[in-house]
Amino acid sequence: MEMVVDFPSGARVDAHFGPFTISTDQPPAGGGEGAYPTPFATFLASLATCAGIYVLGFCRQRGLDTAGIRLVQRMRSNPMSGLVSDVEIEIQVPPTFPEKYYSALVRSAEQCAVKKHLENPPQFNVQTRMVAEPVIIG
Repeated sequence: MEMVVDFPSGARVDAHFGPFTISTDQPPAGGGEGAYPTPFATFLASLATCAGIYVLGFCRQRGLDTAGIRLVQRMRSNPMSGLVSDVEIEIQVPPTFPEKYYSALVRSAEQCAVKKHLENPPQFNVQTRMVAEPVIIG
């Protein structure tokens, strides 16, 4: 998969892939308008939404109602490095949700592909390459 990232204005940075665009911005204190989440907030949201898609799939496979289910993600940072040190995802279920599925819900959320990539990180190769100016037609 290829993503193309551009800089539409101000402190915005957008990622384009397939038919989608993910827009990010910085808060006003960081020179942006705060019109979109920051790239890091988008990354953190990918953890919770990925776990959520696995919980949703688990429930759908078993015909379990997802009304009232939600995931709450909390992060703790290392005060020395400022980096996230712990991520907790709590799966909240309504009183009517069958207790026999609680641990299976946890196991399903733990299958999240984003989490697995963090546990086994890819190699990164960042480089600069000169390209010809884009041709503007019109």
